[in-house]
Amino acid sequence: MDMKVSKKKLGLKEKYQHMTRGLGWETTYQSMDDVFPFVKYEGIKIHDWEKWEDPFRLTMDAYWKYQAEKERKLYAIIDAYAQNNGHLSVTDARYINAVKLFLNGISPLEYMAHRGFAMTGRQFPGVGPRVACLMQSLDEIRHAQTQIHSISNYNKYYNGFHEYRHMLERVWYLSVPRSFFDDAVTAGPFEFMVAIGFSFEYVLTNLLFVPFVSGAAYNGDMGTMTFGFSAQSDEARHMTLGLEVIKFILEQDPDNLPIVQQWIDKWTWRGYRVLTLVGMMMDYMLPKRIMSWKEAWEVYFEENGGALFKDLARYGIRPPKWLDQIEQDKDHISHQAWATFYNYAAACNFHTWIPTDDELDWLSQKYPNSFDKYYRPRLEHWREEAKKGNRFYNKTLPMLCQTCQIPMIFTEPGDPTQICYREVDYKDNKYHFCSDGCKEIFEHEPEKYIQAWLPVHQIYQGNCFNEGVDPTAEGFDPLAAVLDYYHLNFGRDNLDFEGSEDQKNFDEWRGMATKNV
Repeated sequence: MDMKVSKKKLGLKEKYQHMTRGLGWETTYQSMDDVFPFVKYEGIKIHDWEKWEDPFRLTMDAYWKYQAEKERKLYAIIDAYAQNNGHLSVTDARYINAVKLFLNGISPLEYMAHRGFAMTGRQFPGVGPRVACLMQSLDEIRHAQTQIHSISNYNKYYNGFHEYRHMLERVWYLSVPRSFFDDAVTAGPFEFMVAIGFSFEYVLTNLLFVPFVSGAAYNGDMGTMTFGFSAQSDEARHMTLGLEVIKFILEQDPDNLPIVQQWIDKWTWRGYRVLTLVGMMMDYMLPKRIMSWKEAWEVYFEENGGALFKDLARYGIRPPKWLDQIEQDKDHISHQAWATFYNYAAACNFHTWIPTDDELDWLSQKYPNSFDKYYRPRLEHWREEAKKGNRFYNKTLPMLCQTCQIPMIFTEPGDPTQICYREVDYKDNKYHFCSDGCKEIFEHEPEKYIQAWLPVHQIYQGNCFNEGVDPTAEGFDPLAAVLDYYHLNFGRDNLDFEGSEDQKNFDEWRGMATKNV
């Protein structure tokens, strides 16, 4: 009679080792340098890939089960929200413009991250980071899909949601987030991991998927809230992975320290500049606000980031450069950004407006040292002019920063009345910058940034018109031609919120849902 043999159940660590190790090999008929040409490109020295540790020790079978359960819950809520006309339960139609900005400016970045991690994983000889990149690549495409599925419900009812992929490649302000990823994916694999695993995940998405998504819930948008919190559970793992990458590199060789420090300086600043859009969304585009941009930065970066850099100090890492400027900027950047979009609302795919008196009072309370002195008088003046029929739209094209590609709207540290302007002469050309941070990043890699696709330059060069358009024709309207190139519907997707089709439809549909008509 055969005896039953009890099989020892593998622990999590042993199971992880079996399923993520022993999958690689040393090549024979091709050199390892030819198979992995970029692993030495940046000067990073790795002596032992087996030292890599995934803090989550997640295996692929566990990954699918974990994500499938999240998908089941997510789509149940999304479907219920759509079937019950959840779009009419938001505070008011102004809020929907924040979702437009999210879809056009954030969701495509998730897809770019998916492609970036797939590419980066291919460049690592070590099996551990390859598996980690595979799982994060899957996470990122899932995030893009769930965001698009959630937000697509709004496209049935409101303007400005169509052709977000087309607009990402063409619309002027979307070059800001796009250039961040263009910069990252054209770097080496280790820099990409620091850029996305640290800056994008720890600096940018942490401030997006927690305070802003909480604001979405506060404004009745259960669709955005659900995909945001579903993604955030992945983001926690991504942030840990980003820190593991940094620690792994630093532990491998002391020569890696100055390279990693330069990346942390660069990508903290680049991520902070992209966050200008998030700051504006939190302070101006949420009718019911849960916290100010300044408060969010202090909680999610200064407090959490301060603890992070104390941990990294034992490796020789210091806090990023330019934090002193950020400390002063947090009182100003959201107001400066909103003023810019208010001026250029004719060239955007969402509406802008002047905050109500209650909202102005809220901003005064949250920014007691800056708002009433520098920004409230301007907004009140614009409101009075609009009442007189003089709603202002700026038809000029602003100078852009060569590095972050944001218009030159930011002010000098310590002087909010003076525009910050820096310049560099390089190869007989003059390049312009919005800050010392962007200028220094350019000076470190000038050949990379002189190739930047700057929308304003492209418009002036005649490259932003559809094929067959004749700019020399009598009565030619360059703005109309550019908007046609963007696929923007003038008067529907853009201009002021007051009197917009979105406002009228929302009020009518909301009335039908709550009144006897």
